[in-house]
Amino acid sequence: MQKVLKWFTPLIGIGVAIFIVFFLISINSQDEFIESEPLVLQDEVVQKKPKKVWLNHFSQTQRLGYFYPVNEVYVKIDLDEKITKVITYKLSAPLLDPYQLFCLKEELGQHKLKYFLEKYNTRVELLIFSKNIDKLNSLVKVLKNYQITAVIESYKEEY
Repeated sequence: MQKVLKWFTPLIGIGVAIFIVFFLISINSQDEFIESEPLVLQDEVVQKKPKKVWLNHFSQTQRLGYFYPVNEVYVKIDLDEKITKVITYKLSAPLLDPYQLFCLKEELGQHKLKYFLEKYNTRVELLIFSKNIDKLNSLVKVLKNYQITAVIESYKEEY
């Protein structure tokens, strides 16, 4: 049994190799096609007949008053409704040292406010945009304990 397996593996390898060689030869054969002729430029202009489209039938009919179906959209705008403006407030506070930044982050976590820190060359500035002025005022009072001066202004977005 071992002798059969000993010779069986090389025979399979040789068979696969022969198959690959014949396959490559058949793919890369350079047979010339005798029946092929060189391409010739034809001077004739071929005019295609227009296809009959069912939609063209409607444009050629003599019947008047037929309109194609379209989707119509009606929009009702109530202009009498009063638009109330919501005022957004901006709290800005310059931070001078890392201790102030640490204290500020702790207080912002307790007040649950989203904030934006803007870093300049030598300083960091806190920006908070909120519609709740009461929360901002309470935050300003707390920040005074840490010697952080904060200013609240009304903020207007420019479009």
